Amino acid sequence: MLEIKKKSAVPVYGAGAVFVLYCLIFPLYRTWHFIILAVAAVLCYVLLSMKFTGTTEFVEIPEEPTGNAEVDALLDNSKQTITELNALREKVPGVRQKLDEIIDVTEMVFKKLHSTPSVYRDVKRFADFYLPTTIKLLRTYESFSTKSVRGEHIEETLRGIDSALDSVLASYQKLYDSLYKNVALDIETDIIVLENLLKQEGLM
Repeated sequence: MLEIKKKSAVPVYGAGAVFVLYCLIFPLYRTWHFIILAVAAVLCYVLLSMKFTGTTEFVEIPEEPTGNAEVDALLDNSKQTITELNALREKVPGVRQKLDEIIDVTEMVFKKLHSTPSVYRDVKRFADFYLPTTIKLLRTYESFSTKSVRGEHIEETLRGIDSALDSVLASYQKLYDSLYKNVALDIETDIIVLENLLKQEGLM
């Protein structure tokens, strides 16, 4: 995400208004008249800048294609899935915190796929089954939680989904961790090789 800060135009308009009003009301034929005008305009600009600080926008930076058609197609589909999950956030306040964590892990999984296309099969299974099932649960939760009358079955279903999301989050986190198993093995091998070299050199 790219953070873009936009300054407010209010301070500029305020300083301009001070200039115009001063010219209409007070004379401008001596040097100190202009000095007072400049000080008043600057003061107005500073005060308004403190009050109207502008806005901050976060812009998604498009990722470069990996060059693998299957991986790129899955990454494109992931954007729609994540958008759908974010849209559900406002509709399921009862489990919003859990959903936020699920979204975070989901984004990390697809970022890992982008950087390491070799994990495609693991992420493909995740995208084809786990994510659609999770979205189905969340849609059911949304539908049931808006019922004006909640009977035993509705309440039990809501509690069941709430509890299931804990398992979903744990599974997502475990999957994400598993995507690094080859890296961990490579590092472990490097450590063993390094230790053997150090022993051969008499440094250990």
